[in-house]
Amino acid sequence: MSATLTIENEIAVITMDDGKANAINPAMLDALNAALDEAEKSAKAIVITGRPDRFSGGFDLKMMMDASPEEVRKLVMGGGALALRLFTMPMPVIAACTGHGIAMGCFILLGCDKRIGAAGAYRIGANETQIGMVLPVFALELCKARLNPLYMTESVIMGTLFSPEEAVTVGYLDRVTAPDQVLAEAMTEAERLKALPGAALAGNKTLLRQPFVDVIAPTVAR
Repeated sequence: MSATLTIENEIAVITMDDGKANAINPAMLDALNAALDEAEKSAKAIVITGRPDRFSGGFDLKMMMDASPEEVRKLVMGGGALALRLFTMPMPVIAACTGHGIAMGCFILLGCDKRIGAAGAYRIGANETQIGMVLPVFALELCKARLNPLYMTESVIMGTLFSPEEAVTVGYLDRVTAPDQVLAEAMTEAERLKALPGAALAGNKTLLRQPFVDVIAPTVAR
């Protein structure tokens, strides 16, 4: 499996692990969405994490090179729908970023409410300019919603990748901790946030994020 689910104390832990870079491809999207379906029914908070040294390296570029334009479009829109789903989840979503979070990997981070990252020689950010791509609408809107405005040009136009510590300043992460503490701290955060009144949390999340959702939703397949 490319993503697995466990539920403990009403906290759903979704772990991405394809044994490689945790590339986002149709199999990973199916596994993540299936896990989220179950989490919505059975949990009060979600933690999404990766394998050691890899949160996600982004879309599966090898697959995209061999795919038809329609298959590429479907994959990108599926990634956008996943990010939007996280961004609008009516419960707290915490990312335990275990390593590199690049391109679609960083957009998953931007969709989460709290992001705790591992310290180390990791890179986080949207490198689309560097690889000759233009950001899809969902990616740009998530950057607008979550990144420090002072770093938008460096992040979006120049496609710079950042260290975990820099990523806190830029807005991809909320804090950095030792690699062996990332998941534990994310679980502690989930315990804290799941105690908040659910209807109020969901309502205020909607109020704050609706302008971005209104732009993203028509552009992705859900």
